[in-house]
Amino acid sequence: MKRILKVVGVLLLALCAVVAALVSVRKTAGERRVPAGLVRNTAQYLVMRDSVRIAIDLWLPATLEAGAKIPALVNATRYVRANSLGPLARWGMRLSGGSEADRETEWHNNAGYAVVKVDARGSGASTGSRQIEWSPDEVEDYGEVVDWIVRQPWSNGRVGAYGVSYEGNTAELLAATGREAVKAVAPLYDDFDPSTNIAFMGGVLNEDFLRQWGRLNALLDQSDFCSLAELKGIACRLMPLVYGGIKPVDADRGGRELKRILAERRNYDVLGAMQSLASPRDTFPGTKLTFVDVSPYGLRERIERFRTPMLVRIGWEDGGTMNVALSRFFTFSNPQQLELGPWSHGGGHHVDPFLPDSTPTDPSRLEQMKGLTTFFDRYLKDGAAQSPPTHEIRYYTMNDGRWRTSTQWPPAGMTAVRWYAGTGGTLGKVAPVAAEGTDAYQVDTTASTGKATTRWHTQLGGGDVHYDDRATEDRKLLTYTSAPLAEDVEISGVPVVHLEVASTHRDGGFFGYLEDVAPDGRVTYITEGMMRALHRKESAALPPYHLFGPNRSYTSADTSALVPGEVTPMRFELFATSVRIKAGHRIRLALAGADRPLMGLYPPGAAPVWTVHRTAVKPSWIDLPMGPVAP
Repeated sequence: MKRILKVVGVLLLALCAVVAALVSVRKTAGERRVPAGLVRNTAQYLVMRDSVRIAIDLWLPATLEAGAKIPALVNATRYVRANSLGPLARWGMRLSGGSEADRETEWHNNAGYAVVKVDARGSGASTGSRQIEWSPDEVEDYGEVVDWIVRQPWSNGRVGAYGVSYEGNTAELLAATGREAVKAVAPLYDDFDPSTNIAFMGGVLNEDFLRQWGRLNALLDQSDFCSLAELKGIACRLMPLVYGGIKPVDADRGGRELKRILAERRNYDVLGAMQSLASPRDTFPGTKLTFVDVSPYGLRERIERFRTPMLVRIGWEDGGTMNVALSRFFTFSNPQQLELGPWSHGGGHHVDPFLPDSTPTDPSRLEQMKGLTTFFDRYLKDGAAQSPPTHEIRYYTMNDGRWRTSTQWPPAGMTAVRWYAGTGGTLGKVAPVAAEGTDAYQVDTTASTGKATTRWHTQLGGGDVHYDDRATEDRKLLTYTSAPLAEDVEISGVPVVHLEVASTHRDGGFFGYLEDVAPDGRVTYITEGMMRALHRKESAALPPYHLFGPNRSYTSADTSALVPGEVTPMRFELFATSVRIKAGHRIRLALAGADRPLMGLYPPGAAPVWTVHRTAVKPSWIDLPMGPVAP
């Protein structure tokens, strides 16, 4: 037995020696040199004009030859540009010859692009601090990153940018840096006006999202991945063997400098800052900036300067991003390929509510990546065909399954049809003629669109969007339902709700839902919109961009409290949609005064009573852009 144990021990030692030798000799994809003699992946600091150090990761194509000139794609984030591997993961990667690069980076490298991943100032391994997202300093940083790129010996002088969500905004803002080298950008699932499409929709605070997003940012900013992964005890202590957290730059061996940066980091509290704003477009705490200063729409002149072509993708049920994406299309002179699809945030799930949840994404993620490459090749590659830039909308119609193109919105064939609230909860095309007619509604503060898979939850990572049958929830709401349709119809555009309503309180949240009611009673959510009563005042000033509903300033100067008991017009748009309603189905407008726990409650702790008027003098309605289904 002793001899056997000795032999086993010798074999184990020999095996360990072989593994150690292989680990020391073999390299991961990022550690290898490309034919040009450069290390494929390098991480370094770029020193900005104000001495802030911005961490970048450069990934070169594995086949890059000496003297070759290639374009670069920038992906800038506040969610950590790269994570370091723990020793076990790195040994495994070396033994397998695998790559540390994410799937998108590998894809772009294989397509012939250098990829530059950037930690926004005050995040990841970068120095500096954050008092607001997409600050002017942050945007100028990206300009200096472009300057660095075009000086590199492998650069062909052309730069593009891509990204989803926050990174979609940074992609669009790269066009605002004033660098002519930026030839094309792909803002995907981004926020053209974060004040009204993600933080405050119609003035309503997106409370749950901001709370969770703020927590996510705070944990990322401290490299607290145990809390992010909800690991405790031994699992958390073992985690560094596999996953090392924020990746330091190459010169910071051991990560001592990174630890110092994290220890000194002091960024703002997202939810607290939003709650402190009396109105969505007021000045941010501790700054002289508003959402106008950090939003793409507020930098219009700079983004339009070189008419940089854009590829924009938005999902029909991805937060509140679709209306403002359409606004950009009709406001900016930049050529735009706008795709409105049946996607969750990031395009990972098919969310047509009339199809099974298992329906594959359309187009597939692979086809989406191919489309992105085709777009960049057209503007960034040497010798690319110089055809006129594309400027069109490509959209998917839910419950129909077809993609179409248009250069107008609503598309041709759609006409605004007014559906009036009527007696007995009816919805019809005939205007009321009665001198009296009201519906009383006690706001149910437990009303909700869901607690896990709504259009707002998908913004926190790109999960699927799914709404259960709304029939039960609608019992908590004030509903108006049409008669069964005699034939199929298409609704494509931006619905607008107009209420003549009195309330018992000086403030309130007004939520409207467009729904499909099947012959068997199942209620399918289609889209929604909301308005905080305090911000209902409409402005005669020139709007900041093309609007599909009322123009409002969303500043404290234009707030106006309700007079309890006084009938007041309340007009607000829903989020754009394209859907087919089949014959025999009914159209429903459902009204609520709360969506908990997702949205802010107004007034806090109160349950107002509404009186909705539906008379000849004070009618309430919803305008639906609709028409016959195209053959």
